[in-house]
Amino acid sequence: MKVPCSETDTSPPPNSTGMAPDVLRLEFRRNLGHISRQSAVFFVGTLFTMAAGYLVKIYVARVLGAEQLGLYALGMTLVSLTQLVGVSGLPATAARYVAVYNRTGRMDELRGFLTRSVGTVTSLNLVLSIGLAFGGSWIARTFYHAPNLGQYMPLFAALVFLGSLNIFYCQILGGFKDVAKRTVITSFIGSPLVIAVTVLLLALGTGMWGYLAAQIVTSLVVVVLLVVVASKLTPAAARFSFSALPPLDPEVRSFAAAAFGMAALDFLVSQADKILLGLYLNPRVVGIYVLASTLSAFIPIVLQSVNQILAPVIADLHAQGRQDVLQKLFQTLTKWILGSTAPLAFVVIIFAPKLMRIFGADFEVGWPVLVIGAIGQLVNCGVGSVGNLLLMSGNQRRLIKVQFAMAIVSVVVNISLIPILGMVGAALAAACVNVVSNLWNLSEVRKSLRISPYNRGYFALLIPTAVLAVVLAALRMVTGSMAHQWAVILFALLLSYSLFGRLAITYALDSDDRMIARSAWSQLRGGLRKLGVEA
Repeated sequence: MKVPCSETDTSPPPNSTGMAPDVLRLEFRRNLGHISRQSAVFFVGTLFTMAAGYLVKIYVARVLGAEQLGLYALGMTLVSLTQLVGVSGLPATAARYVAVYNRTGRMDELRGFLTRSVGTVTSLNLVLSIGLAFGGSWIARTFYHAPNLGQYMPLFAALVFLGSLNIFYCQILGGFKDVAKRTVITSFIGSPLVIAVTVLLLALGTGMWGYLAAQIVTSLVVVVLLVVVASKLTPAAARFSFSALPPLDPEVRSFAAAAFGMAALDFLVSQADKILLGLYLNPRVVGIYVLASTLSAFIPIVLQSVNQILAPVIADLHAQGRQDVLQKLFQTLTKWILGSTAPLAFVVIIFAPKLMRIFGADFEVGWPVLVIGAIGQLVNCGVGSVGNLLLMSGNQRRLIKVQFAMAIVSVVVNISLIPILGMVGAALAAACVNVVSNLWNLSEVRKSLRISPYNRGYFALLIPTAVLAVVLAALRMVTGSMAHQWAVILFALLLSYSLFGRLAITYALDSDDRMIARSAWSQLRGGLRKLGVEA
């Protein structure tokens, strides 16, 4: 059964809720076990990257300062825009159709898709990178009023080419449902490498040149490893050959066009604040804002971990008409995502000024941005993987509708608030868009798939959440005058997870939740060692 790409056939098939209870439970647990194991590896990798990245960001912020970080952020908006055109919706398309073709044994169609998409991404990004290298200086002078940014454009152009290949091959591995190997490459190889090279080059006094060079070297290594692993995962019948390629399925073209449109809208939503801050204010303010918003972006790491492996699972289950399994997965995973995120989010919100000061006194003024961003991300985690559910079930038009409206809202609200409130206005605009778009996507999921993430266990999390907020607020008051606030924050983080976990076990966990806990714990203890041998 092909996955529909239009909204003409997105309702559950007749037998999707008629599965025998024992079969339903078995299928649910099989998928849940796979998701929890793979997500645990991705989570550990992301957590490792976050911890290491946090330390190196402190060093980078203190060495480069707010203005240089602002120039870097403005350069990366150009990189993101160029990559948007260069990948043309193909990463999301790969995540879906690699999974579908591989699952249904359509090897010739998989070969045609991989051959065409790899050629398109490589050639298009090569041309665009050359254009950015020669034309980026004019953009920096004309639009950002930052002539110093122009000298770094050749390095940003190299990041465009390597970053696009990185994004695309990561999604190919996701389509093959092997997030674990991808995590080893990107997190356990790429992250230590970029940290080591960054610290070395900055210590030698290379400044921004060294910072960008470290990312280029790391991206090159990561891309090579991703290509090798993707080649090994690709079935022999689907690998490159000189035989004639089958015609590309019209559904693939339609999906890629929709994915490109969604990516363009997402770019407007996610980058409008930085672009407009650069136009209205100066690179120093951009640097402070980007650092705070980057910290808040770490909060949904559990959601990101689940999404990496859930996307192809959604496509697979929807193609098989197993809507009741999808409903149960959605409820269980959303509860875990929120429960695993709430302790981190509340520590960030309550200790925001202290967190920002760690990067240097100049950055402390950005703490309201961190608080506002954290609240928006908490709502994001509270609704679960709604965007992926719409995209991977053939309801991309509903998702596009939401993103189109939110892109307009983002630009209008940013233009209205930034001249008045500066970076706080940009943070309010971003949080507003985050909250409204997620709630709207949730409504669309209910309408199209007739599933919801909420049950009694979800609302039972309110009890540990309320207790946690009170305890952390009291801890901040007691420790406010202590030296070494980083140690206080670390203690608060450990305390919050310990306390929240105990209360959640008492009030919110059922047998399926305990299965997730056992699976994740087993993976955290022994899976990485085994994975290291196999990889």
